[in-house]
Amino acid sequence: MEASRALATRVPVAVLGATGYTGVELLRLLARHPAVELAFLSSEQYRDRRAADIYPFLAGIVETALRAPEPAEVAAAAGIVFTALPHGAAAPVVAELVRRGCRVIDLSADFRFRDAAVYARWYATHPAPELLAEAVYGLPELYRTRLRDARIVACPGCYPTGALLGLVPLARAGLLREPVIIDAKSGTTGAGRGAKVEQLFAEVNENFRPYAIGEHRHGPEIDQELHAAGATRGTLFVPHLLPVSRGLLSTMYVRIAGGRPPLEELFQRAYGSEPFVVLRGEQAPPELREVRGTNRCAIGWRWDGASGQAIVVTAIDNLGKGASGQAVQCLNVMLGLPETAGLEAPALVP
Repeated sequence: MEASRALATRVPVAVLGATGYTGVELLRLLARHPAVELAFLSSEQYRDRRAADIYPFLAGIVETALRAPEPAEVAAAAGIVFTALPHGAAAPVVAELVRRGCRVIDLSADFRFRDAAVYARWYATHPAPELLAEAVYGLPELYRTRLRDARIVACPGCYPTGALLGLVPLARAGLLREPVIIDAKSGTTGAGRGAKVEQLFAEVNENFRPYAIGEHRHGPEIDQELHAAGATRGTLFVPHLLPVSRGLLSTMYVRIAGGRPPLEELFQRAYGSEPFVVLRGEQAPPELREVRGTNRCAIGWRWDGASGQAIVVTAIDNLGKGASGQAVQCLNVMLGLPETAGLEAPALVP
């Protein structure tokens, strides 16, 4: 669809799972988007209430009632659907929506893996394996061309987004021949809105801890995309929980034989014209507050000659570029709009 047509008509979109953290971030972004209309919102927990009843900051901004995610009703209301549903629950809904002619941007993990056996190893038996081959991985910087005509967009996880944007330029250059160490740290919203003891304020505040060492579900997702970009070895991925609400910082250690690689050239070639990638190079390294509330990814790097390692640092907002902001960027690609539409706001500082 041409940008002028989309802007003139406002495209009706639906958000399923609108009251989780990724869902409400979608509402915040889409409510001010110049080309879309929020036509259908769903929430199993809060059906028949308004989103503003759950999140008062939406009062007077999003007044649509929350309903059950019935595919027939959703498809009648909107041609493009964001599914912010739990892993496993999303796939059957997505399959039915696609059957009814909708295009779907899925924020769960249900369509990120190309191999149903890999999905089953980390989640469960896939409910719609026949659709995996056509799902497009929703990282525009890597798959922009395929996203334009996609019926199913599989938005990446937050950890993979930060890791892949920092490592793919090196993978493409054939530099990922040794295991890569990914030391990543995320805010608490990355674990969702469900009640968990380990997410309680007293457990997180003034604390800092690693978790799921070598066992996090985002690890195989990172490896899948790095191998697709040319990496010959896997990664050692260690996530940590930060005592902050939102933000994700990844520090990656890449051992490279043969001396200093042309890091500036590689990153400029990959992202020099990308609207949401900020290349900090060897200046002050990225930090969370420069990306908080945005769809940006800030990337910095250093070369350590003594150890023969490139150190790459990326910073994103786990709800922005790591989830809902990226989903809106994918929407813009699908509609032929400027990718910055609805995403131009600067960071929330302080």
